[in-house]
Amino acid sequence: MSILIVDDSPDQRVLLETILRQAGHGHVRLAGSALEAYQELGMDHGGRPGPAPDLMLLDIMMPGINGVEACRTIKACPSVSDIPVIMVTAKTDTSYLQDAFAAGAIDFLTKPVNNVELTARVASALTLKREMDRRKARETELKERNQELERALAEVKVLRGLIPICAGCKKIRNDHGYWQQIEEYIQDHSEAAFSHGLCLPCAKRLYPGVYPE
Repeated sequence: MSILIVDDSPDQRVLLETILRQAGHGHVRLAGSALEAYQELGMDHGGRPGPAPDLMLLDIMMPGINGVEACRTIKACPSVSDIPVIMVTAKTDTSYLQDAFAAGAIDFLTKPVNNVELTARVASALTLKREMDRRKARETELKERNQELERALAEVKVLRGLIPICAGCKKIRNDHGYWQQIEEYIQDHSEAAFSHGLCLPCAKRLYPGVYPE
């Protein structure tokens, strides 16, 4: 699973990347600003191709577009809105954190970052992302199956219940009390069509000269 680190400090990006790689996370991508993050996520025409990351570490205090604004923009984009975001901040003011959670972040880390805390929170977020992906795949599968079932049901009409039929001529009494030929009744109540022919006993009875005993 891949992780995108977004921080305007080159030293901080290198530090976080080093800790994560040492913890076994081999797919780490870097961005120095919110605009670079948008490009990494493919949110503009200059976006790089490839799969979206599974987790973002997003610095709150960045010049231009700060982390809270960036998080809010990312969460408003359907193609990347389900990426978990962990905010990284040197601020101790809880108002920043309240804004970050309101923008869609799931967790936060304070600078200077503690190695153990970083790896634990990242592991927890990636576990959440895996569960989200499994649930999303399951929902997609169920939706496709329901659509297939709806299409099949739309093409099928099923005759059920007690059907009154004449013992002599084999006509069926319909819902309005009229007697119909059996093929007419079935065509009215199903998608079946009939191709008429003659069985051998009927052919012998109707054409005795053609089919002698």
